[in-house]
Amino acid sequence: MYGTRGARSPVRGGILAVALGAALTIAGCSSGGGDDGGPGGGTSAGVTQRPERTDPFWVNPDGNAAQQLAAYAKAGKDDEAEQIRKIAEQPTGEWIGPESPEREARGFTEAADRAGRTALLVLYNIPHRDCGQYSQGGAADGDAYRNWIDGVARGIGDRPATVVLEPDALLHLVDGCTPEEFHEERYDLLKGAVGALTSLKNTKVYLDAGNAGWGHPDQVVEPLRSAGVDGADGFAVNVSNFYSTQESLDYGKELSAKVGDKHFVIDTSRNGNGPYTGGDPDERWCNPPGRALGEPPTTSTADPLVDAYLWVKRPGESDGECKGGPKAGQWWPDYALNLAKASK
Repeated sequence: MYGTRGARSPVRGGILAVALGAALTIAGCSSGGGDDGGPGGGTSAGVTQRPERTDPFWVNPDGNAAQQLAAYAKAGKDDEAEQIRKIAEQPTGEWIGPESPEREARGFTEAADRAGRTALLVLYNIPHRDCGQYSQGGAADGDAYRNWIDGVARGIGDRPATVVLEPDALLHLVDGCTPEEFHEERYDLLKGAVGALTSLKNTKVYLDAGNAGWGHPDQVVEPLRSAGVDGADGFAVNVSNFYSTQESLDYGKELSAKVGDKHFVIDTSRNGNGPYTGGDPDERWCNPPGRALGEPPTTSTADPLVDAYLWVKRPGESDGECKGGPKAGQWWPDYALNLAKASK
């Protein structure tokens, strides 16, 4: 499917972890720990915010990587701790779950606001999501989705937030993965979500627009317009994928020229070694070996059209049950370590 797969979120198997992370952040405490090197050590490892002038996005001090860092430190695994610190100290996307959108959005944005930073949120709950693949699911119907978006918007309020909207949702219309009968509704839902979120005082919205390997920018121009990109702040490329920053920049600039010079953001979370070229071509996106962390999140980018490099996909969380991985969105310590060790 043109390599569009890969927008794997902390949904389904990881929803409880996301909700728990939000609750712990709000409460200002950490989860219980163990000595086996697994997550649970809380924030004792001292994860702090990055310099605001280059990286205005919020670092979750109780995210999976931060908990893993603390657990390794407690267990005396200093080498592993220093590797995982490369992930724990960077801001990553918070993927809002389906059950409590208002509470989660409020928790993340309040915590970010208290730290003087901007929350990075990912919304991934479109009906008929992922065409029955590893991250299948989504809202039950259009009305449920609209209510969910309204909950997210209430939770954000006037606090600063950057939102990446519905990874894969447009490309699965283009590549035929999503049945034709759902196309009109999906465009309407995406356009409505753009409108609801951009109406907020301090929220920026970027529609997902695929990656450098899925096809040609011409194929997504009209879908982007139908989904309301004109009203959005721009679009996102390479979400949960591995194409290099230069490849992503070239793809994004070509697409931008066709949609009114819209700005865009690039997911650099795992693109340090570029895309995987071995194994089954249909699953090269899924937990590929030998990948590395990419450029750290920043708003100081290589091109004025690129608003930010972001870690939309949280490094170390599984793409799905392939190559020995756990369910989509679940923390995978060994994969996280390999990403960190391979990075510069």
